[in-house]
Amino acid sequence: MSALLPFLRPRQRLQLQGRAVYLRPPTPRDYQPWAALRAQSRAFLEPWEPTWPEQDLSRAAFRVRLGAYARDLELGEAYPFFIFRREDDALLGAVRLFHVRRGVSLSGTIGYWLGESFARQGYMADAVETLIRFAFHGLGLHRLEAACMPENHASAALLAKCGFSEEGYARAYLKINGAWRDHRLFGLVAPE
Repeated sequence: MSALLPFLRPRQRLQLQGRAVYLRPPTPRDYQPWAALRAQSRAFLEPWEPTWPEQDLSRAAFRVRLGAYARDLELGEAYPFFIFRREDDALLGAVRLFHVRRGVSLSGTIGYWLGESFARQGYMADAVETLIRFAFHGLGLHRLEAACMPENHASAALLAKCGFSEEGYARAYLKINGAWRDHRLFGLVAPE
């Protein structure tokens, strides 16, 4: 846990500081802004995500989500963060480090989403770069992986900007919006 100390504010929960954003795990008080942002951005997000369950934006579904996040954090298997703008604490989206593997692998996978009104303003690059620093310097991971659909040019450009290299192509990799979709695979190795 001592490796995490540079990323923690004194007497506070885990919070990571970027240039224009900060990241922290979601809490029950985030429900209203989260549900509003997801609802406003639904058409923007749905092509890139798994099919939304019918009650996905309900308070009950959010509580279930928080419970899963808490278990993941406790086990060190995933680190879910909401992204907030530093200047006004507005919720912008989320980024998550998951499938964290220890031992000889020391690796994890990242995923992310951003509300439509905040896209293409540099916030996600800031958030992903902040998560990369945490993964390599805070958790001591050696490698990060990410994937995006071939037609998601914005996501591929983001990953390249953040230092990822394209490493391959996976057919029918993830079930997105109701269909098995091919994905471009990206990787990033910690600097020596």
